[in-house]
Amino acid sequence: MLPLKTADDRPLTTSAVTSDYIAYFRGLLDQIDSTAIDAIVRVLRRARDDGATVYIAGNGGSASTAAHLANDLGKATKRSGCPAFRVMCLSDNVSWLTALGNDEGYERVFTGQLENFARAGDVLMVISASGRSPNLVNAVEFARTNGVVTVGLLGFDGGVLRDRVDACLCLETEPGAYGPVETGHSLVCDIITTCLTFDRPSPAVVGL
Repeated sequence: MLPLKTADDRPLTTSAVTSDYIAYFRGLLDQIDSTAIDAIVRVLRRARDDGATVYIAGNGGSASTAAHLANDLGKATKRSGCPAFRVMCLSDNVSWLTALGNDEGYERVFTGQLENFARAGDVLMVISASGRSPNLVNAVEFARTNGVVTVGLLGFDGGVLRDRVDACLCLETEPGAYGPVETGHSLVCDIITTCLTFDRPSPAVVGL
């Protein structure tokens, strides 16, 4: 976790916090594995080309990242001329999400939606700093038993999700470093979107 106070318990200055945070985040960036990103891009590319649906889910700050990625995959990647993504953020439907949470328990808020939509060959992408959120773990388990490909953007030590998803990128930190991990996930999502935005359509797509 980033230090918040000096050794003698005096609050850090803004300048010190800024320099320490940037140094910490720079170390996190050095971890980013381009091979792992490539594996995720390949999963998403295949889903797009096969007309499968991509579902994205996260809690808290990761819910915002999931919504942002769904927006970018759905809109920005159309510039490629490739088929449009069928993509849905499971964190966005507030009325349905809260109904499931209220009636069936918060651990069911994503699985309950997948039960209505998910088909074999679709993709579930979960974004989680801890890799331990019960609702995401349950959703991944549902996906695995129903032929849905799973992808994880994780942090800390990857949690239980690290070994349960088909493709994974984990930004390893000590527990509790939510800010740097979530910011790092946003950057990774931008990289993924850029890769898919500059794809070239196959001859079959453009009618050649």
